[in-house]
Amino acid sequence: MKLEDIRVCILRIEGTNCEDELHWAFKALGAQPELVHLKQLLGVDVKSTEKRNLGDYQILMFPGGFSAGDYIRAGAIWAARIKASLGSELNEFASNGYAIGGICNGFQVLTELGLLPAFDNKMTERPEAALSVNDSGRFECRPSLLKYVNRGNCAFTTKIPAGKISIMPSAHAEGKFLVKEGTQAELYKKLEENDQIVFKYVNEEGDETAPYPYNPNGSIYNIAGICNPEGNVFGMMPHPERVLDITNHHDWYRNTYKLELSKPESLHGDGVVVFQSVLDYIQQKF
Repeated sequence: MKLEDIRVCILRIEGTNCEDELHWAFKALGAQPELVHLKQLLGVDVKSTEKRNLGDYQILMFPGGFSAGDYIRAGAIWAARIKASLGSELNEFASNGYAIGGICNGFQVLTELGLLPAFDNKMTERPEAALSVNDSGRFECRPSLLKYVNRGNCAFTTKIPAGKISIMPSAHAEGKFLVKEGTQAELYKKLEENDQIVFKYVNEEGDETAPYPYNPNGSIYNIAGICNPEGNVFGMMPHPERVLDITNHHDWYRNTYKLELSKPESLHGDGVVVFQSVLDYIQQKF
């Protein structure tokens, strides 16, 4: 499939944010992104010309924010609305190998939907994991060091070198990845065997057990991002779309001596490779 033919649905409802950054990322890389309200997919309270079909896209993105005010649990209301009306379509979309990504609130939505971790590669009736309140009990907004630990399974990260440590900002109050008490070791083993763990919070030395503030929320095993066994559904808490250019990084001005300013590609921030990877995946698969 040609890059310029790839269509990206960036879904939004009341309370989402960072959808514009996602749109810019895909647009800048040559794809065709579109901001789509959930009502457009449902065909509710919209004109016939505004109706959209999920099957017309190859990538579906859930942005960050505070959808529906994060009432009940973060992402729970948005997930319930989707599951009740678009559940079968979403399952088919994922089963066909198309890419689904969720960032921050989007990651919360994907776990609430049962699309992650989805050990059987299909939406589960009930969530198998959750993103809970940070151990600090407060909103954490800080640069986070992420180590890429995936072995090549995730469609959104294939262009990241093994073991690379990147900096991406965290900005959430409910980012603690956890599972039912007493099942942590079993679930972690499954995630490892299936190559579903994508990013871990680390310190400057790459320690995958580094505590707060390196692990900003207290996630078990320092997990910051996972994918499904097939690798085409991906969620992470930190925001790659907020570091698309090196000047988006919190300390870029201290590190300009490291940049090869004569090469435009050297100005790319740590987040851009996530979007390059998934576009490359769609090009090759379809």
